[in-house]
Amino acid sequence: MADAIRPSGDSPSAPSPLDPPSRTICHVCQKQFSQYTCPRCNSRYCSLQCYKSHSVRCTESFMRENVVEELRHVQSDDATKRKMLDILKRLHSQEEEESMDEDGEDSGLSEELIEKILSGGQISLDDLSAEDKKRFHRAVASGELSKMIDPWEPWWLKPSAGKVRLSQDGTQLVQPLAREEESGLSEADTGSSYLSDIPPGPETPLLPLSKLSSTPPSPLLAVHLVDIVYSYCFTIRLYNGDWQSDAVGSSMVILSVSSVLGQSGQPETMLEALSYCLEQTCSPAYRHVGGLKFGMALIDDVVSVLSLGTPALICLLSDLQRLVQAGEREMKLEKPKRSRRTEVKSKLKLAERKVYFITCWVHEQPGEAWPSLATIVAAEKKAALVHEDGKRVEKNGDEGVIRGKTLIKEVE
Repeated sequence: MADAIRPSGDSPSAPSPLDPPSRTICHVCQKQFSQYTCPRCNSRYCSLQCYKSHSVRCTESFMRENVVEELRHVQSDDATKRKMLDILKRLHSQEEEESMDEDGEDSGLSEELIEKILSGGQISLDDLSAEDKKRFHRAVASGELSKMIDPWEPWWLKPSAGKVRLSQDGTQLVQPLAREEESGLSEADTGSSYLSDIPPGPETPLLPLSKLSSTPPSPLLAVHLVDIVYSYCFTIRLYNGDWQSDAVGSSMVILSVSSVLGQSGQPETMLEALSYCLEQTCSPAYRHVGGLKFGMALIDDVVSVLSLGTPALICLLSDLQRLVQAGEREMKLEKPKRSRRTEVKSKLKLAERKVYFITCWVHEQPGEAWPSLATIVAAEKKAALVHEDGKRVEKNGDEGVIRGKTLIKEVE
């Protein structure tokens, strides 16, 4: 008589002497008769495959205990240790050789690209192979490329910036000579050795404000000047002193950082102007540059520029005007979307006019106005860090509080 089959779910009962012993179906596959029992969970299974799949916790712990038990019986004498070290060293050497072989494969630039570089031609990211592009992006992300760039010292921090002299109409007293004329003279003879460190001033005489507007200039122009100088210092530092390498990108940065030039803003207080600039500096688009700490350093740049006086300010604004004009010219050569192109071009044109107007305004202001303005900006920075009653500002992350109001908080 065939043995009775008992489903796996039924609880076992004591076999009766009158009935044949029952057989249990495998708890895992539910197809075969179970022949084994798990020593840990007492689950019934029919084969090794079902045992491996019946419970990961049981199988892993079983294997782990077996390995640990085996290791206990292994005697780690000096000979075994030396042998293991030799094996590890040999494997490490093989990995290094394989890594060098992989780097050697397709790691060099193509002959065509090398020839283009040697001939003085410019290359773009599109000229690189897919693998070279990956290496380039990895180098940018890791900061490796920054080690190859020489540190740039802003021109407004050099001693030569305080030696600039302009004529009564705003143009430079020392004009650069033609190359053929300058070739026979030394820098000391031309007087341009110290001027080469800073951007040149206007090439043509500045117009009086009365010819640019029939209404008197706004008393808020000093606040607007701080906004504009901050955006210039930000952009020049961002491009490591070389805005000519990307005039369009540089001009876009100017428009995004400056409320006056980019948003037609009219800040009424120094706090309002600096707050907007710092908000842009701490925004996700520029947070990688340095965040609030970088923004505070830029305020120091503004103070330094203002302390230099009228000639340095005019040279800065003239350089900013050339930057915007170059952005306009390059924008005409590009083919962005028509609506975006029209909007950006109109913003750049308006920004150029504002920069020229404020340049003419700066030219007509008394020299003693700038040290006073520098003192005000420095005081605003100090107020951003310390309460008027002398208590330190409470900080939450990169948040600073001034006079009970939030000055700047980095955007998450």
